[in-house]
Amino acid sequence: MTMLYRLAYNLLIHLFSPLLLALLYWPKKGKPGFGRRWPEHMGLVPSPRGKRPVWLHAVSVGEVVAATPLLKALKAAYPDLPVLVTTTTRTGSDQVAKLGALVEHRYAPLDFPWAVALFMRRIQPRALLIMETELWPNWLTACGQRTLPVMVLNARLSARSAEKYRRFHGIFRLLSNNITHIACQYQDDADRFAALGVPESRLSVTGSIKFDIDYDDEVRRQGAALRAQLGSKRPVWIAASTHEGEDEQLLNAHRILLQRFPDALLMLVPRHPQRFEQVAALIQKEGFTLHRRTQDETVTEPQVYLGDTMGELPLMLAAADVAFVGGSLIERGGHNLLEPAALGKPVLTGPSVFNFSDIYQRLDSKNALITVNDSDSLGQTLIALMEDEMHRLALGQNAKQVVENNKGAIVKTMTPLQSLL
Repeated sequence: MTMLYRLAYNLLIHLFSPLLLALLYWPKKGKPGFGRRWPEHMGLVPSPRGKRPVWLHAVSVGEVVAATPLLKALKAAYPDLPVLVTTTTRTGSDQVAKLGALVEHRYAPLDFPWAVALFMRRIQPRALLIMETELWPNWLTACGQRTLPVMVLNARLSARSAEKYRRFHGIFRLLSNNITHIACQYQDDADRFAALGVPESRLSVTGSIKFDIDYDDEVRRQGAALRAQLGSKRPVWIAASTHEGEDEQLLNAHRILLQRFPDALLMLVPRHPQRFEQVAALIQKEGFTLHRRTQDETVTEPQVYLGDTMGELPLMLAAADVAFVGGSLIERGGHNLLEPAALGKPVLTGPSVFNFSDIYQRLDSKNALITVNDSDSLGQTLIALMEDEMHRLALGQNAKQVVENNKGAIVKTMTPLQSLL
């Protein structure tokens, strides 16, 4: 039966390959391209330097950021162990580049069996580490055929995903039979994996690696410098990782705030770089004065500062008084609430947080965030926080304390990882 599932899966991905390739490579304004490195997605990758590496896959920017403390811990424990990180996206590649000589980077092979075989032949990995349940059948089959250990890190399994796997249990077995160990974020995740047939001996609960976020002093220094440039006396809030359909609501909330604080500044940071131009045009259409981070020309006290760069969100968070986390005023499930929390910023979110429900509940239970339902309530909440510095600082301190109290996932993850290596 497993063979039939594999045949059916491979037939489908080849039938739909023109659409898949078009989605990945079709040029779009503002979308970063892959340049000459696009053949890497077909398994045509340069061989790594030196010994066989550990292969860690992190699909894009968020996963790379989450994996960075673990990568540093791994290299500290095994200084001579080469590590190769794959990403699917160009933005993920750019984030890996910031790690310098710590790791090598390649683009991940698409899950065509021939592309995976080429990749394996050239890389010769000694193990595969996967961030957050990015499971591909042909990757896992290839590892099983080569008896390579596979570990899933920071694994999540929502009730919705578990139900889908239950209905297609044969596909899940095709995946799970080749996984050596699953390090789950929470007990609920482990229970769902166990209910699907994963032996408890192959499961552990480590907590979320994302709580082990630790910004260095340089981020805070750069944030302070940016704040001085923007104006240290004016109220500043940030809307981070926003999506289409949210920006209009956020600008409306800012308009409400400006009625009470005419010098207030919104730092607006879209989630995807291909939207930078679109959002810039929207800001100006709505009548706000705009300054873009990528532009040198000076705008005297702009009303909106567009963060149109990649990888600089932490320093912009550090420069703000209050942080709103996007993907939550529309049905996208939110984004990482811990990034502003780790910097001691008051955290605001919309009601859609299903991607981070456990983190949301931990922050909410400790009075460490505020949920707003629409642009009007966001605007009024911003006014209240800007008027009450003590409440604002207390909310930020509560958020930071939640992060501190939940650290330790990396230490717990290293135990099964060291056994695997």
